[in-house]
Amino acid sequence: MKRLAVFCGSSNGASNKYKEGAIQLGKELARREITLVYGGASVGIMGGIADAVLGEGGEVIGVIPKMLEEREISHPNLTELFIVHSMHERKAKMADLADGFIALPGGPGTLEEFFEIFTWAQLGLHQKPFGLLNINHYYDPLVSLFDHMTEQQFMQQKYRSMAIVESDPERLIEKFSAYEPPAVKTWIQKHQT
Repeated sequence: MKRLAVFCGSSNGASNKYKEGAIQLGKELARREITLVYGGASVGIMGGIADAVLGEGGEVIGVIPKMLEEREISHPNLTELFIVHSMHERKAKMADLADGFIALPGGPGTLEEFFEIFTWAQLGLHQKPFGLLNINHYYDPLVSLFDHMTEQQFMQQKYRSMAIVESDPERLIEKFSAYEPPAVKTWIQKHQT
């Protein structure tokens, strides 16, 4: 695994633990010489993880839409920054660059990015690991919803098992390294999405 995409908030959230967890993940990525691919901002926990990776001598690739470049204040010190035209282009570029995907705490945008990757995995469009870094129990309600979806037969157990959930960055990355995607029957090809 050479590059991991991280989806996360452009604010710090209500607890310092969120930014601390992002910094811990950033240091772990740098220690393992894994390049961070993220949304390109210098604010919130997005900025925190980028600064942590860069501070430890690691590489960071940012992907930010032109419309957000000023609002989210694009990070001036990245290894590489792609400025794209739309949110769709941002997600596609991050997906192409990354070998796996982690969602840190964030809002609807973070979840939308995560769920698209989850859906693509269920459809067999990629076989990359993805998961939630469950800092300060942030994602407990979502994990319960996944279990409820499975119990109510809106998600098969094999798909539920695709989403890796850990509270410790090191354990999460270890599980990513050992990830074996389940067999997925798909009716569409990537060019059809």
